[in-house]
Amino acid sequence: MGEQRLSRSVLPVLTVVGFLLVAWYGAAIWLNAPWAYDKATRSGVEHTAATLVADTWSQEKPKLPAPHQVGQELWKTTVEKKITSKRSLIYHSWVTLSATFLGFVLGTGLGVLLAIGIVFNRTMDMSVMPWVIASQTIPILAIAPMIIVVLNAVGISGLLPKAMISMYLSFFPVVVGMVKGLRSPDQMQLDQMRTWHASAAQTFWKLRLPASMPYFFTSLKIAMAASLVGAIVGELPTGAVAGLGARLLAGSYYGQTIQIWSALIMAAALAAALVGIIGMVQRITLKRMGMA
Repeated sequence: MGEQRLSRSVLPVLTVVGFLLVAWYGAAIWLNAPWAYDKATRSGVEHTAATLVADTWSQEKPKLPAPHQVGQELWKTTVEKKITSKRSLIYHSWVTLSATFLGFVLGTGLGVLLAIGIVFNRTMDMSVMPWVIASQTIPILAIAPMIIVVLNAVGISGLLPKAMISMYLSFFPVVVGMVKGLRSPDQMQLDQMRTWHASAAQTFWKLRLPASMPYFFTSLKIAMAASLVGAIVGELPTGAVAGLGARLLAGSYYGQTIQIWSALIMAAALAAALVGIIGMVQRITLKRMGMA
């Protein structure tokens, strides 16, 4: 029974991954073929199908690197390099993760406080919530340099400016999720709390907060991914020399597409791991609360 359940969950994932790899290899041939044909023309050599495929999958600076090229770069920059090396993706991931985690904590705290205020205060509901929504219409690439310049002007640099950008992106899903969760108890449940003469604080701790937990953890997963994006974006306008954003920036400067893609894959893996940790905490918490 367990093997059947595992196969049902793993097989679709492997199928999608296999399809993506095939599409990726095909796209690498298509995008890198013009350069391969140009080299062949200049050298007077005519490509066969096999040599064309081999060339498009082994170029030093391809338009789109093949999956095995990205895999080799990941292995070289994670396993073969010391984690203290400036060429190690683990080192750069840790730099980005530090800003991500700080921004995530700040954004979660701000989002929860705003949600509580919006739910329990009519004035905040009418005045703050529209501004919370409007804040997300501003492109982060436009506001990130402004945040960094303003904070640098008052002597704040390093980790905090990147964390502030992460906080800006991560607080919004927490606000929306917690507002929805805190308002999820129906009127019958609220009336029952009144018949027990429960205070507003008791209603919050005994009813509203437990009911909001599924929404809260769902919003945390979105916030974590957004926080990582914010940390990477925050590294771009500063000309940072460390972090995944710095690797992307350096790769774009020197046309190192393999380096760019390896940093992107590393960022995706980091986000998946962080969201997976939140999901594990969610299952444990909700199970102990009798919700799973």
